[in-house]
Amino acid sequence: MKNIFKISLLALTALLFANCNRSNSNKSTLTGLNFNDPKNGNFIRNNSFDGQKTPPGMIGVEGGSFTMGQVQDDVMFDWNTTPKKIHVRSFYMDEAEVSNSEYLLYAEYTKDLYNPSEENYRYIYNSVLPDTLVWRKSLGNTDILSENYFRHPAYGDYPVVGVSWLQANEYCKWRTNVVNLKTLIDKGHIKNIFEIDSVKIPFDTEAFLANSDKVFKGDSTIYKRGVGRAVRKRGEPRPGRDEFQGARKISRSDGILVQSFRLPTEAEWEFAAKANIENREYNNIRGRKKYAWDGKYSRDKSKRNRGDQLANFKQGPGQYSGLSGWSSDGADIPNKIKSYPPNAFGLYDMSGNVAEWVADVYRPIIDSEANDFNYFRGNIFTKKMIDEEGNVVIAANDQAAEVDYDTLPNGNIVAKQLPGTIKYIPITKDDITLRRNFMVADNTDIGDGDANSSRFFEEDEDKVVPSMYNSPKAPTKEIDPETGEEILVNDAAKRTTLISNNTRVYKGGSWSDREYWLDPAQRRYLPEYMATNYIGFRCVSDKLGPMGTGKKSARNPSR
Repeated sequence: MKNIFKISLLALTALLFANCNRSNSNKSTLTGLNFNDPKNGNFIRNNSFDGQKTPPGMIGVEGGSFTMGQVQDDVMFDWNTTPKKIHVRSFYMDEAEVSNSEYLLYAEYTKDLYNPSEENYRYIYNSVLPDTLVWRKSLGNTDILSENYFRHPAYGDYPVVGVSWLQANEYCKWRTNVVNLKTLIDKGHIKNIFEIDSVKIPFDTEAFLANSDKVFKGDSTIYKRGVGRAVRKRGEPRPGRDEFQGARKISRSDGILVQSFRLPTEAEWEFAAKANIENREYNNIRGRKKYAWDGKYSRDKSKRNRGDQLANFKQGPGQYSGLSGWSSDGADIPNKIKSYPPNAFGLYDMSGNVAEWVADVYRPIIDSEANDFNYFRGNIFTKKMIDEEGNVVIAANDQAAEVDYDTLPNGNIVAKQLPGTIKYIPITKDDITLRRNFMVADNTDIGDGDANSSRFFEEDEDKVVPSMYNSPKAPTKEIDPETGEEILVNDAAKRTTLISNNTRVYKGGSWSDREYWLDPAQRRYLPEYMATNYIGFRCVSDKLGPMGTGKKSARNPSR
């Protein structure tokens, strides 16, 4: 009887505390106004938000400080991976590389959304397709891979290759929109547009939050339900079944649509690959890791799998997989994702299989003195374009509106901006008046020795600023005087380097690389419009709120 009384008392106490907390959370402690109350202005506070959920297919990576840079001899004599102390915030990262089947979904979705048979959309679908000809070699029997690697189901779980940095970046944007669209459908806020053949209407997360009417062309039947309970005035008719329900439309403050995917920065990728939690003891790191796994060798030292290769790489001349049997790594090209053991964070193939694009613009030196917090080179600050009526401008929102295209240096035609997305413009001098944290819109060159990187360097915006990197210029469009047709004219000047503001970093070794490149600290570069058969990618998403991802432990959790 006493136990029953104690249990009842505890339950009652818990209920009282819950009610107290609920009532307090619904009222501003500083003003006394009620949140989410239609009779008190219906000011927003999300009381149901219980923390950010791990995005599908991702692993939480708790941030911290680490030494970024090389641990091996610099045999290439690049002198660009000198050790430096960097701090990284917590983030989520794809468990494995983006596979062929996942990227094919993106391609097919794009094809349905922007039908290539329509004149206005004719280049969009082709612009997202991987370059399957990256498999061709002048002295290689590899046409079977050019024809089958991307689309054949036998390679569905293999990492996608032949994707440029520009294409990988666009995939991340598309993934953001699709995940948020699926969230809205699952929560009942909008109708399942796939069932009503409205997939032809592009969905953009930022455009939806800024002005949802422009996203759905003013069709109120698609946007079913907002947030909160609407208060009807006396005599006001009840909204119809197909009309918008709720007090207001969804905003960012509701915490429903906050998901954003992107390529990892170089610092984030290397931090995740090294996974120093494996050799941490208290607040110290025991040694420096050469690979994504703990140890000095590329073979497994456990009793069960002793001698097995821990990554997919080229073991020597003519040894893309090793000898058949015990010493083979099981693959002479990229292997299936998750074929090798994960690192301490639970991430697969951070060393070997395919190298991976990161977001940074390449420079030979990482200037950690300029910023040792979430280091990233490539910031170009922009703002939303606003029209005369104060509304955000959405690109080619009307199906008949013309899509602007651009020609890349390799001749590929891409949309400058996809229809249905918000137009952004660079910040102006008026936007940065009296600011000390940034001085210009384009910060790519800052601190790299270029004249344009000087804090006090001032030039007219339309004047060409000289660059310290003598890289090839993009082809220019000219009119052929004989035929009158528009032609591309390549840069005829002699150039000495590929380094430019359009050159991106890729990290990690691959199936075609020697063991030296498996070191997560190693860094290489390639123009952002080029693709290879050994570079893939994976996405990350920022962790919002507290850095911690779980219970703290003083010692190495693996012990």
